[in-house]
Amino acid sequence: MSDDTPSPAPSARLRALLPDLAPWRASADFRRMWVAGLITNFGSFLTFVALPVQMKELTGSVAAVGAIGAVELVPLIVFGLYGGALADALDKRKLILLTEAGLGVLSAVLLVNALLPHPAVWPLYAVAALSSALGAIQRPALDSIVPRIVAHEHLPAAASLNSLRWTVGGVAGPALAGVVVAYAGLGWAYAADLATFAASVVLGLGLAASPASHEAAKPSLRSIAEGARYAWNRKELLGTYAIDLAAMFFAMPLAVLPFLADELDAEWSLGLMYAALPAGALLVTLTSGWTSRVQRHGRVVALSAALWGLAMVAAGVVDDVWLVLLFLTVGGGFDMVSGIFRAAMWNQTIPDELRGRLAGIELLSYSVGPQLGQVRAGGMAAWTSVRTSVWAGGALCVGAVGLLALCLPKLMTYDARTNEHALRMRAVRRAEDEAAAGAGAAEAA
Repeated sequence: MSDDTPSPAPSARLRALLPDLAPWRASADFRRMWVAGLITNFGSFLTFVALPVQMKELTGSVAAVGAIGAVELVPLIVFGLYGGALADALDKRKLILLTEAGLGVLSAVLLVNALLPHPAVWPLYAVAALSSALGAIQRPALDSIVPRIVAHEHLPAAASLNSLRWTVGGVAGPALAGVVVAYAGLGWAYAADLATFAASVVLGLGLAASPASHEAAKPSLRSIAEGARYAWNRKELLGTYAIDLAAMFFAMPLAVLPFLADELDAEWSLGLMYAALPAGALLVTLTSGWTSRVQRHGRVVALSAALWGLAMVAAGVVDDVWLVLLFLTVGGGFDMVSGIFRAAMWNQTIPDELRGRLAGIELLSYSVGPQLGQVRAGGMAAWTSVRTSVWAGGALCVGAVGLLALCLPKLMTYDARTNEHALRMRAVRRAEDEAAAGAGAAEAA
């Protein structure tokens, strides 16, 4: 007996893969934030490449490049947690604008230093530390404002679109930076970054006010501890933090890429190496329509993190630069898959009055890991070799993720359709939407 059920048309299958644009269509504030973030991310990735290149030129030391991550670490930890408390207690819009302007000033400092006849090393470390502090204050506000401006059912799609925004800048920024730094100079990269911050601030002025929740606690060590206790009691959330920390600490190779390009006798490939990770992420976000149909987010987070580690093993073992670029791209794709589902779990299950503080903890999980990873990669490369640093880090990542998956069963059994916290937040958003609709109807009458 034949199956007469018609198969989906090719156009329908293609639409199912393309990103879900529902958040973009429904929320003007989401559109503003998305465009502003795209612009500033593009400039930030220029500096992301230019800063370690300038450090390499000034010092010639792999340890000195890796130390950039070390000086960023303490401000990231301290101000990430405090920034989360500030995001809960203050107007998120004002916090975003003030920190964005401050980051622009720091880009101006890098530009001035690069234009000096003899640029100094210490401003690079100082700006890295201060940028880390301001970014740590800003990021919880950026993350915690999204569930306010996007409908609950659109949050996974919003996570994919935000990831798409990041990856577009991540591909174009580093690829262009390699050309700009090589042929125009470091000053042009820093100047372009400064211009993007100015444009982002102008766009951010159009955002609606986002005042603190009436249930939010004032910024204090006690309020930070309250957020930490909530995270600790949510083992599925704890698992997302732990797995991302392990993946980034053990397998992030960014600090040694300038030296890997030299070792492969392919200095021209440095910009492509930096762009490869976000290029893989971009491929995932451009075909992210499938993510809205996945419900067991925890399993995907763990599997993707392990595959990221395997890709870094391959990148460290092969001798051909094009294969290195291929495996870096594959790794970036798996890292993005993990990131999309971590964000979906966070956004769909955390109460509004705790969202900023939990976003501060999230910041530590996906930012401290890469910073520590730079230190690990640089130190291991100095102790062993650049190639060993890359492949051994990937192998350690796979082992750590496997162990965490065994120790955190709640992460592996998480299901967005049945999780009590996801169901509670869905009900809260539905009640808020109904109340807002009722108030609008009464006002119209």
